[in-house]
Amino acid sequence: MVSATQAAQPSWMTPLVTVTPRLEQEFRFDFYDQQNGTGSQGNGQHIFSYGGPGGPRVEFIPASNWEVILAPPPYETATGPKGDVQGVGDWPAFLVKYRFLAANKENGDYILTGFFQMSDPLGTAGKISNNVLTAQPTLAGGKGFGDFDIQSTLSVQVPVGALYSSGNTPATNMANFGDPILSNTTFQYHFMQYFWPELEVNYEHWPNGEHAGLSQVLLTPGIIFGRFKIGQDSPTRAVNLIFGVGYQVAVAQNPVTQNNLVATARLTF
Repeated sequence: MVSATQAAQPSWMTPLVTVTPRLEQEFRFDFYDQQNGTGSQGNGQHIFSYGGPGGPRVEFIPASNWEVILAPPPYETATGPKGDVQGVGDWPAFLVKYRFLAANKENGDYILTGFFQMSDPLGTAGKISNNVLTAQPTLAGGKGFGDFDIQSTLSVQVPVGALYSSGNTPATNMANFGDPILSNTTFQYHFMQYFWPELEVNYEHWPNGEHAGLSQVLLTPGIIFGRFKIGQDSPTRAVNLIFGVGYQVAVAQNPVTQNNLVATARLTF
């Protein structure tokens, strides 16, 4: 079932930051080394995230056209003008994908998928936790043109609850966290079987909240290597190793995030 589901969609690589509209089945671990901005919008903190913003996770396909992502919270450390703190980050409780339509390379090379994610404010206080429960609906799509592909997502983070112990109440969620709109687009090229260079444009806009009116744009050049076959899960499914690295750079003035080193390692099965 998993092999048939994936054979009916494009065979592009999952980008570094953009959540792919493709359905994947893999173990994944990301690492972030993030330096926040030092202007009026940033807090100047230097954050290391082991597991990435989504935590080390497993992605699996339980039924045709469906994917579920489960993850524990990542471990993070933060240093800077707001103080030093370490502990677990917010818990990405789950992400569910449903693929509306798709075609493989021989039949048009395109895909359209919907996501829904919940994130729980489990993270350690002190600029590691957002202190707010969020829901994030997303629409994602992509189109291939030979060895080149474009993958894109558009989503909004909606605050639906708060940690009362932090002093927040539901009435203050919009004023503090806001409802940021996020868009990620990846331009990716594939050559010599194992090389996937890419450029991602990561955009975020805050209509409300403490960053109201601010828009942030990050450019993320990177490269991913894979899929390297290292085993055989079944007669039709190989176990593959994938790894990659990229560097986010802010190109808008007064950013919340100044730059960010991103690394990833994955095992597909």
